Amino acid sequence: MSEPSTAGPLPDLNLRQRFPMLTLIGQRFLLSLVLLFAVSVMIFGGLEALPGDFATTYLGQSATPQAVANIRKDLGLDRPITTRYVEWLGNAVQGDFGTSWASRNSVSEQIGKRLGNSLFLGGFAALIAVPLAVGLGMVSVLFRDRLPDKIINVVSLAAISLPEFFIGYLLILFFAVKFGVATFPSTVYDSMGFLERLKAIALPTATLVLVVLAHMMRMTRAAILSVMSSAYMETAELKGVSSWRAIIKHAAPNALAPIINVVALNLAYLVVGVVVVEVVFVYPGMGQYMVDAVTVRDMPVVQACGLIFAAVYIFLNMVADILAIIANPRLRHPR
Repeated sequence: MSEPSTAGPLPDLNLRQRFPMLTLIGQRFLLSLVLLFAVSVMIFGGLEALPGDFATTYLGQSATPQAVANIRKDLGLDRPITTRYVEWLGNAVQGDFGTSWASRNSVSEQIGKRLGNSLFLGGFAALIAVPLAVGLGMVSVLFRDRLPDKIINVVSLAAISLPEFFIGYLLILFFAVKFGVATFPSTVYDSMGFLERLKAIALPTATLVLVVLAHMMRMTRAAILSVMSSAYMETAELKGVSSWRAIIKHAAPNALAPIINVVALNLAYLVVGVVVVEVVFVYPGMGQYMVDAVTVRDMPVVQACGLIFAAVYIFLNMVADILAIIANPRLRHPR
C-alpha cells in the first residue's frame, strides 16, 4: 500500500482565474477583430448586391454593351467577387484602398485629408461636450427634483428629440443668416490658421455638442443617482458630508464604469455620425466625401469610408469595454 503524496497542491494554471483582467481584455480585442472582419464582409458584399452599375452610371444610359464591358474589365469587375474581396481586404490592411473610379486619384490620399478634418471636428466637439455633460449631470444630481434639475432635464429631452440636421438648420438660420455671427458654409483648407478653423467649425461643433450632450448628461445623472442610493452614501450623509463632496469624492468614482461606456459610445458617434452634419454644413470631411461617392457609385471610396467608420466605432467600443474592466476593483484585485 503506497504512502499518500506529501507534495503541495498543484499551482492554478487557469489563466482566467489568475489573470481575469488580462483575459477579458484579450477577449474584447479578439472579438473586435472578428467583428471588424464580419463588417468588412457585409460592406463589400452589401455594396456588390446593390442594383445598378458604375459603368452604366459613368457612361450613361446610351452606352453600348461593349463599352460597358470594357469599363467593367478595366476596373476588374469581371473577376469573381471572392477574389476581389480578398485582394481589397489585403490591400486595406496595408492602408491601400485603391483608386477612385470617378476621379482616378488615390483613395488613401483623399481619405487622409478628409479624415483629419473629421477628427478635428469630432475632437473639438468632444472637448466641449464630455466635461460639460459630466458637470451638468452632477449639478442635476445635486439639485435633484428642484428647478435646476427640471430645467436641465427638459432642455436635454428636447435636444434628444430633435434630429441633428434640424438642429443644424436652426443654428444656420439664427446665427449665420439672421445675426451673421457665424460662418456658413463651414469650409476649411490647409493654409487656414487655427483660430480661423475654429470659427469655421463653430456651427457644426455646436450641433454635435447639442446632439450628444443630452444623452451623456442623462446617463451620468442616472449612474450617479444609482450610486447615491447605496448604503455607504447614506452613511456618508449621516456623518455630515456635504452633498457636493459626497458626489465628487464617493459617487462619481463608483459610477465611473457606466459613465465611461456612454462617453465612449458618444465619442464613436461624433466620428461616425458626422455624415449628416458635414453634409448640412458642406464641411470637407469623411461624411461629405462618402456622400459624394455614393451619388456616382464610386465603390472604392464608399467601401473605404464604410470600413474606416466601422473600425473607429468598434475601436472606441473596445476602449470603453477595456476601461470599464480596468475600473472594476474586483478584477484589479482578484483573490
